[in-house]
Amino acid sequence: MALRKIVTQGDPVLEKKCRPVEKFDQKLHWLLDDMKETLAEAGGVGLAAPQVGILRRVVVVEDAEEQLIELVNPVIVEQSGEQDGWEGCLSVPGKWGQVKRPNFVTVRAQNRDGEFFEVSGEELVARCFCHELEHLEGHLFVEHADQLYTAEEVDAMSEEEEGGR
Repeated sequence: MALRKIVTQGDPVLEKKCRPVEKFDQKLHWLLDDMKETLAEAGGVGLAAPQVGILRRVVVVEDAEEQLIELVNPVIVEQSGEQDGWEGCLSVPGKWGQVKRPNFVTVRAQNRDGEFFEVSGEELVARCFCHELEHLEGHLFVEHADQLYTAEEVDAMSEEEEGGR
């Protein structure tokens, strides 16, 4: 396994639509392993292949039990509810925005061996599914946020909200 460089906003690879995975081989396994290691090192909760410069439909997401889910050729097949929340992105370091997402999401995908499965998540996991799958279409969360904030600004706003209750 190896750490991969996370590309940042402005790199054209983040604006391109990814191609489906057709070969479920050792090369895919290496990519998934590298993505998991890169995500762990970066301290994030999700990572899509274009964020490491690979235009393939591959995503890793941390679930509610902090286990990593590998999603190859993922598609959202069900979504419901609504949530507003703060989002950040390893490809947009130091910036956060308020984004509206579904509160519950089910994804159909393939595992590293090509077998199909479905997985569901709510709240943060649902948000991660949506966020990461958008990367596969060449989109970033900043397209949904009215304004971007630094972590310090987000902390200050959160403290104000808590103090006002």
